[in-house]
Amino acid sequence: MTITILSTMASNKKELICKLLKGIETGDPLSVAVVNEEKYIQHNPQTREGNQGLAKLFERLSKTSPRVNIVRIFEDGDFVFAHTEYDFATRNIGFEIFRFEDGHAVEHWDNIQKRKGPNISGHSMVDGEVTVVDHEKTDSNRFVIQSFVEETLIKGRFEKLEDYINQEHYVEHNPRLSDNLVELSCALSQASNNDSISIKYEKCHRILAEGNFILSICEGYTNQTPTSFFDLYRLKEGEIVEHWDTTEAIPPRSEWKNNNGKF
Repeated sequence: MTITILSTMASNKKELICKLLKGIETGDPLSVAVVNEEKYIQHNPQTREGNQGLAKLFERLSKTSPRVNIVRIFEDGDFVFAHTEYDFATRNIGFEIFRFEDGHAVEHWDNIQKRKGPNISGHSMVDGEVTVVDHEKTDSNRFVIQSFVEETLIKGRFEKLEDYINQEHYVEHNPRLSDNLVELSCALSQASNNDSISIKYEKCHRILAEGNFILSICEGYTNQTPTSFFDLYRLKEGEIVEHWDTTEAIPPRSEWKNNNGKF
């Protein structure tokens, strides 16, 4: 693997995506200049392609007085990924991923969840550490999360949670869980009932990383409903010490508004 190294070009990509996302709030037509609409591939199954230019869409949305807060933003090669907070008619938390080609964004994925919480440990879905460090450990941290997702979440070896997570310093931002690993283990291993949540990871599609922050993009089931899981991890000394996520139900294929698929 190639180690990710920040550069002026990398920083510029982040700035362009920040401007694009803030364009929802400002309606600035120049904010969409980063997007090559002729090549743009939209993976949000609830969004149509080609019916309306992004500039016109953002202009319309801006009239509803939306608020867009970009909490964290990262880069991994051709990809920029952001942790965001939106306040439209309702407050939502999202992860946005953009793939760049020849200096323009040409592909987009996202995962949006209604904001809930704080959780029982007092953490919101977006608070916590934001500073990226350990750039030289990007690929080793990526490998840790790849192993964690495959071995623990997908293969169901939940007894291995403690091998990857630092229990003493772990901070959990999921609104239905706490810093206690027992709750996470129960959610991953038990059948769902009226008082609990059942989570099943089946496939990992992509892992993106910058320094000590790693995002995994997976699919599976929540209480038997097809679900996309976007999980952001912060690592310290090769161990998971903080976790944020969004989960979103995947609509039936008959309801998709484009043919590109969620992943």
